Amino acid sequence: ALPISFADKTNSLKWITLEKGLQFGEFKAKSESVLGDSMVRILRIDPKYFSFHLVNASAKGEGVNLSVRQWAKKYKFVASINASMYQRDHLRSISFMRSGKHVNNPRLSRHKTILAFNPIKSGEEKVKLFDRECDNIKQMKQNFHVLVQSIRMISCSGKNVWKQQKGKWSTAAIAADKDGNILFIHVRALYTTHDLINILIALPINIRTAMYVEGGPQAQLFINGADKEFNLLGRYRLRLSQNIITKYGWPVPNVIGIKKR
Repeated sequence: ALPISFADKTNSLKWITLEKGLQFGEFKAKSESVLGDSMVRILRIDPKYFSFHLVNASAKGEGVNLSVRQWAKKYKFVASINASMYQRDHLRSISFMRSGKHVNNPRLSRHKTILAFNPIKSGEEKVKLFDRECDNIKQMKQNFHVLVQSIRMISCSGKNVWKQQKGKWSTAAIAADKDGNILFIHVRALYTTHDLINILIALPINIRTAMYVEGGPQAQLFINGADKEFNLLGRYRLRLSQNIITKYGWPVPNVIGIKKR
């Protein structure tokens, strides 16, 4: 079940705190979706209080794809989201992905954003969303155990970098704000990615940069609250009058989760 909406039409209400360092926000998009409730749901995470983890079905001892919720239950994550889109083998990410010694995909593609966490050296930020055009990434592979590359949505100058498209779908994204928080974003309503980026930029969330991690029914965000679970699932549309909403979440190979430090 979805949390009860607490956003007003002006998005003036503040975040609600789930626990220290973890807040949930639900915001009304500035433009109505052709299908869905037009809400943007965001989990705001302070890395000082939560560690980040990447799990892969391709890793030794795994081998089975699970829903984002099932991955969270297996590894006792407080929350979890898709790590990235994946290839036709239903195992490999579309771009570079490494977790310690396990390399899911060794190919550094043209995509511009890389989420890095679990620093090797002391003094490094606990988690950082790199923009390859603006950040110094020369030492990135040597400085972090975990690297996840995906498609940039917002440039380091705050610009929408997606061209307009015809297709509309649900979206899961990972973003960073200007205060150093990481945002897990889920939008079940149907938007083109270009339009959704404009919606995110307009929200009062202080967003700095963002990367696309999944679309359609595979897009999932699970939050294991103190007294209630939030299992946010994507959808796809066959025709405007006909849509299918997944009930439990599609099995996916790669997930990012958080735990209390």
